[in-house]
Amino acid sequence: MSDAETFGARLRAHRERVGKTRAVLGGLVGRSSEWVKALETGRLLVPRLPMLLRLAEVLGISDLADLTGEQSLPVASVTRAGHPDIAQIATTMQRPSAPAGTPAPAETLTGLVDQAWRIWHGSTTERTAIAGVLPSLLDDARRSTWRLEGVERRRALVELARVYHLAQLYLAHQPYPELVWLAADRAMAAAQEADDPGAVAVAAWYYAHVYRSSNMVDAAEQVLREALTAVDPDADADSRARWGQLHLGVALGHSKAGRAGQAWRAWDLAEESARRLGSGYAHPWLMFGETVCAISAATMEADLCRPGESIRRAAAIDYLALPSRTRRAAALIDAARAHLARREEIAAVHLLGRGLRESTDTVRYNPFARAATLELTSRRGTTGEDARELALAMGINW
Repeated sequence: MSDAETFGARLRAHRERVGKTRAVLGGLVGRSSEWVKALETGRLLVPRLPMLLRLAEVLGISDLADLTGEQSLPVASVTRAGHPDIAQIATTMQRPSAPAGTPAPAETLTGLVDQAWRIWHGSTTERTAIAGVLPSLLDDARRSTWRLEGVERRRALVELARVYHLAQLYLAHQPYPELVWLAADRAMAAAQEADDPGAVAVAAWYYAHVYRSSNMVDAAEQVLREALTAVDPDADADSRARWGQLHLGVALGHSKAGRAGQAWRAWDLAEESARRLGSGYAHPWLMFGETVCAISAATMEADLCRPGESIRRAAAIDYLALPSRTRRAAALIDAARAHLARREEIAAVHLLGRGLRESTDTVRYNPFARAATLELTSRRGTTGEDARELALAMGINW
């Protein structure tokens, strides 16, 4: 067999292992199903490094050698950049017992956690900003859940879960996937111990993110569906937001798996919930509302290999209506992904640059943004020049 044929056989085996069709895989890396077929049958040469990295990320391959059969190259060493403060966060996360000291009252803890979420959504360098408070916040929350009793302890457990959600967001897209799982698991454990359906619903939303990123979309749906049974959407606005967000998680999972009908049925329920909350509503830290639903619809179209529809939906979004820099930047990355799927490279570079201005950290640590920027640095003319400027700002060496 030729190198191309051997590579193609490996690619097909990995694609089938994660249960993706050629159309879905092609759409996720900005190519067609015919392009994937040509790679798998050896009719095309092995792609260049940037595209190999994008394929590996989508297929959940940690070492490029598993795809190419050549020299070992950890995918995360290129696509995932470790934040400078990651070691301190890891040490705090891995500490087995609660630190000694006086517990913070639950009300005080709630204020501290609310402030941390405002920092996360409001900063252009949210990882750097939150790293300054996250270790002490984790210690405070764990100490309080260990030493408080009764209702106060249950309230502290809810806040501990919220701190672990922040830790999960900080750890995402960095070369420590085991810590992401740890954060999601501890958040769910805290929410369940608090016996708070709303907290469990949010923990399920964040746990589903981890499952989806590991191509475990059915497991993601299961944890979301289980949480939905305990949430009453008519109880209050907060419950309706969480109910809608759980359906949004179901929709995102189905779209990633290429199940269009199921995805849009779940999205309709989420969007109806957002409309009932009002056009100006955005949950104060989950950010659920009409704008998030619109952004998710554009993401789903891209996942379903309909980049034109994704671009059309994205063009109608008022991003400034969403009071979160990191969420706006993530949405702009997805819009860039749709343009890149149509080979509209100038638009893709522009949107990545716009995302970088919204949140440097969101773009800098996003695997797709890093791989796509690396790929675009090889282009001639203005596109390549702008991509190389982006790469410098993102700390990418090419």
